[in-house]
Formats: sequence, structure tokens, C-alpha cells
Amino acid sequence: MSVSLDLNFVREQFPAFSEPSLKGFLHFENAGGSFPCKQCIDALNKFYRTTKVQPYYGFEPSSEAGDLMNTARIRLAAWLNVTSDEIHFSTSTSQNSYVIYNAFREYLSEGDEIVVTNQDHEANIGVWTRLETAGIHVKIWEVNKATAELEIEGLNSVLSKKTKFVAFTHCSNIVGSINPAKEWIKKIHSAGALAIVDGVSYAGHGFPNIGNLDADIYFFSMYKVYGPHLGVMYIKDELNKKLPSQGHFFNSKIPTSRFTPAGPDHAQIAAVNGVIDYFDQVHEHHFEKNIETIKTDNISNLFQDAEKANLKPLLDFLTTKTSVRLIGKNTTLMRAPTVSFVSSKIVPEDLAMELAKEKIGIANGNCYAYRLMNAIGVEPNSGVARISFVHYTNPSEIEKLMLALDKII
Repeated sequence: MSVSLDLNFVREQFPAFSEPSLKGFLHFENAGGSFPCKQCIDALNKFYRTTKVQPYYGFEPSSEAGDLMNTARIRLAAWLNVTSDEIHFSTSTSQNSYVIYNAFREYLSEGDEIVVTNQDHEANIGVWTRLETAGIHVKIWEVNKATAELEIEGLNSVLSKKTKFVAFTHCSNIVGSINPAKEWIKKIHSAGALAIVDGVSYAGHGFPNIGNLDADIYFFSMYKVYGPHLGVMYIKDELNKKLPSQGHFFNSKIPTSRFTPAGPDHAQIAAVNGVIDYFDQVHEHHFEKNIETIKTDNISNLFQDAEKANLKPLLDFLTTKTSVRLIGKNTTLMRAPTVSFVSSKIVPEDLAMELAKEKIGIANGNCYAYRLMNAIGVEPNSGVARISFVHYTNPSEIEKLMLALDKII
């Protein structure tokens, strides 16, 4: 039996919806950062008030601070279906990718090949192309220019016996497609290569079951998952052991320190507990008690079903507009509610400004997908108008958005 999202319960968990200064504001830029849940805010507040000292010493509140940080890592790992030693925190996904780039620069050999796509955010492209200066050959898995989609045929054409890794996105931050990551990872592994997956634009729609996907490295950002501004990086244990440590030499035997050269904000790590509290409470409200891996899939399905119900009318509306070029598919199948388009009537920046006058927030520009813009014939500096929402968006907000858009495009 299908379970429907209790939207009233969900929105009660987000202070932004009752904040007087935000009254009437419609947040349609969730791909850039979601509202934080109250559990995260409370956890962050409590840490700063009661445990904001150097953690992991024997005195209180230092030991409590360390316990909170350890617990956050353990609880997040359980939801991702991986071990806690495989989870790494830093300030952002971009920083995590740069640290791993430096490890691969030492690890790979001249003449090796890697594959990147031109659908990804620049954080999962540019950093890897720098390996060319070390004699690594970079191949591009290119999108279909007509659809902006990545296709398995394109992957087949760039894989070779020399391929050491393929970096691709689980969900495009422009096209919105949820790519068949598990299928592609299996294909990549069969070629003897590693799979590096950018899940930043996916995770806000439900935590990924990384253990089931079998990625070797997986990135996402907590500030797009109702939490603090942290980058989360999963590295498979056996790969962790193979790559050269990028941390202090005396920490090289500690799995969670090997790729964290600078410590992230202790309070923000502890505040991840608040995000997990939110996910736990949503699950408890909607489902019977289950182990974490089942909870992960339950919540993903719950969130994405609610999102699709709001996504369909928006896609239908935009499809009827002859002035609009929709980027990506016009159906909800394997599609996140990240909707990008251009209009022949108005440039993206002006469109965003017109909506802002109505207290509606959207993104405009290339959204760090500069290479994708070039590939699909969109001027990168002008870019697209991008509407993005998540499970807490309600149907009336979609209706207000469409009414405002109807006057402009």
C-alpha cells in the first residue's frame, strides 16, 4: 500500500515556513540550498552553547563534543548503508574533490585514462581535467546535444582497458535526470575502472543507498539535505587503503583522517545528528519501524512521489509555452524537480528578477554547468532559468509560481 506524505507534519519541521520575515516567500532554489530542519538548527545551537570546545579530550564538555561528532558519522553511515569509517566531512563537495584529485595525481601513472562528462557540475569535471598536467589522458563522455542526456552508448565509446575511473553525476543540476547510477557503475566496474559519483543534486530527494549502488566514491552536500554547510564524501574502504593519504603523516592509519587535511567545523558535524533526527521522525510518522537500509528506500520513495505530484503540472505548463525551451525530459519518470528552461521572450536574469518582485526565488545562469551549456547551445553567461523544489513544497506554491510565470513567458 502506497504511503502519502503528510505535508503539514513535514512543514512543521522547518522554521522557515513560520518565520515572519519570510512570510509569502516561495523558495524555488532548493538545488542551491534547502531550508534547514529545526532539528538541525537546535543541534547546532546546543553545540555552540554547551560543547563548543576542542573535542575528544577527557574533560567535559570536550568528550561530549567528540561523542556527538562520532554519533553523527555513525548515524549518517547507517542511512547510506556503508560503514562509518567510509564517511568523510569537509566544508564542501568541491573541497572534497580537490583532496581526492591530489591523491589520484600521486596514484595514477602517465598514460592512464579517465572519463568525465559534460553534463556535470564543474566540481566533478574541472578538478579531474587537471590530471592532464600529470600525463593522464582525459576523455569526455558527451551528452546527446538534442536531449542533454547522458547515454550508455556514449560511455561505451570512451571506456578502454586504460580507463582508471569514470566521474559522472547521479542527477544533473540542470537537466534534472536521475541517471541509472547502479547500472552504469556495474558497467564501469566490468571494464576494470572505478566509479566516482556526484550525488549533490540527488541527495536532497532522499539519501542515496550507496552500499547498494556500489560506487567507489560518492559526493554530496548536507546543506542541500536540510542541514549545515558540509560536504560529505564516501570512499570505499579498499580504495581508501590504496590511495595516498592527504592528511597529516601521523594520521595516515586513521581511515577518516586520511582525506581530511583540515578539520571541518565541529559544530556542523554534530548538527548532522539533527538531520538524521528529522529523517527518523519522518519515517516514524509514516512507516512501521525498520532497519536503516529499508528506511533509506522508504523515505526516498516517499519524498520523490510527493515531488512528482508537484512536478507534473509544472512540466505540463512549461511544455504548452511555445516561447519556452525546456532542458531535459517533459515527464516525471527518473526526473528530479529541478527544471531548467530558456524563453524567447525574456533572458533568464530578467525573468528571475521579475519573479523576485513576486517574492519567488529561482536561480539563473549556468549554475556551474558551464560545459553543459556549451554542449546544448545555451550561452553560458546568460544560462537558464532554474526552478528547483523538494518534498516540502506544497501544491499551492506551484500554482502561484505558474500564475507568475504565465504573465512573463
